[in-house]
Amino acid sequence: MRQFIKKNIWAVAPVVFVLVALVLLGSPFGSGNVQETPAEDDNLIVVGVSQVGSESVWRTAHTQSVQDAFTRANGYLLIFDNARQKQANQIKAIRSFISQQVDYIVLSPIEETGWDTVLQEAKDAGIPVILMDRTVEVADDSLYTTWVGSDFIREGQDAGYWLEDYLKEQGRDEDEINIVVLQGTKGATATIGRTRGFNETAKIQHNWNILEQVDGEFTTAKGKEEMARLLEKYEDIDVVVSQNDDMTFGALEAIHAAGKTTGVNGDITVISFDAVDAGVELVRNGEINIDVQCNPDQGKYVEQVIKDMEAGKEVEKAYYVPERVYTQENAGEDEDAAEGISG
Repeated sequence: MRQFIKKNIWAVAPVVFVLVALVLLGSPFGSGNVQETPAEDDNLIVVGVSQVGSESVWRTAHTQSVQDAFTRANGYLLIFDNARQKQANQIKAIRSFISQQVDYIVLSPIEETGWDTVLQEAKDAGIPVILMDRTVEVADDSLYTTWVGSDFIREGQDAGYWLEDYLKEQGRDEDEINIVVLQGTKGATATIGRTRGFNETAKIQHNWNILEQVDGEFTTAKGKEEMARLLEKYEDIDVVVSQNDDMTFGALEAIHAAGKTTGVNGDITVISFDAVDAGVELVRNGEINIDVQCNPDQGKYVEQVIKDMEAGKEVEKAYYVPERVYTQENAGEDEDAAEGISG
């Protein structure tokens, strides 16, 4: 498989020669890119990665972790595809990876369903599929080898447990608490898990009222739009649960524009997820009460799984990356780098 890309370049050598000649002659074909594959690439592990998109600060960091892990220096040839939030683009990319006979396919799926056919094609081609960040719902889980990512249900639970303790500390554990939730992309694993985890803790609290759960699309613009609408609709909002920092940034703009304060000693308690640098800074400053980390540095853990497979080791069906919860008390602390992942 690692010979495939180079062999195909030699197979089309006459075409390449003609294109190069046209470029030298000033042909309009010169706008295209013709790349040679170095001989040393024959020994590289070819990894095709289909990424959801670039919808958030977190996703940008997530993509960077993949690009940092799968370098030529580390022994890899990375073929990266940005799906731009469309499942059809991801399916097309996977089929392209199969046709190129890559050694591994890494998929961060836009949503959980609709993957059976294309993953069966990858399995039939003998190409292991590693899921990253998000999961899939398939009839046969042998269609993918393993998954590496965050425990989204636990993230939601952590947010709920924190709110329970916080309200007790504030002496408000018997007060009526009105909550609105800005959810992420519909059907995304993070949205499903965080919603489930938080709702599990909320339903046992007799005084918590979830007024509305709305789709904020994981973007700042949509988060601001929906928060502004919620503030107009509901006179009394005590808590905002925002399922990623980008939506939180937008929600804060809307809340402050409405003349309300947020965070520590503010009018509205704000719970956020992801813990990107800007989010943690707002926790440190007291504008956000808590930020539940979703660790974007997953590339190195996916690479470790591939190393294990290359060495002939058995791998677990799921691996959770290490994460933490940020509050104002610990947001200034240095985070120790975790050495491994838990299966």
